[in-house]
Amino acid sequence: MVRVTRHAGADRGQLVVLAAALAALALLPVVFAYLQLGAHPDVAARTEPGHETDRVVRALARAVGNASRAVAGDDWTNRTATRSAFDRTLRPDRRGIETARLDRGVSVRVRRNATVAASWADASCPGGPNRQFGDCVARDGVVLQERAGEAYVVAVALEVRVVGPSGRTTVVRVFETAAGTTVTPRPAS
Repeated sequence: MVRVTRHAGADRGQLVVLAAALAALALLPVVFAYLQLGAHPDVAARTEPGHETDRVVRALARAVGNASRAVAGDDWTNRTATRSAFDRTLRPDRRGIETARLDRGVSVRVRRNATVAASWADASCPGGPNRQFGDCVARDGVVLQERAGEAYVVAVALEVRVVGPSGRTTVVRVFETAAGTTVTPRPAS
């Protein structure tokens, strides 16, 4: 006859397995609740209109900065061409921003605001005793400034309308550019 001897450790092992199974069972409702909160496909699509607007404003700020740097330095007498070049440079980015979220039901419209640009030019045009800059001129929502005989885009006023599943938001923002801020005016010769 074979004699089976039990070790005291075998009972303890079974107790550990039983405790682990009970802990897993106790955590099961928490896991299901977590999965239910974040697994629905519409959760990612539902955002507040302000959230979408913030995203659009950040993208526009980058696009305006890039476009202003690309066209800086034309002769001041040719400032209309500088504004036109700025518009051409900004247009592809603006169109991309306007159509980027259409598949999620979010419509974006970006338009220049000439009134706000003119107000900004009157009140906030960079100047002062330590700056040798000329006046600001606002045309069609774009603010240009003469700096050392050259035209620089210093700001653009844009009206942004975002319409999505959760509502509509319209904001008007003045995007100040970095163009010309690192330029040292050349001495008059």
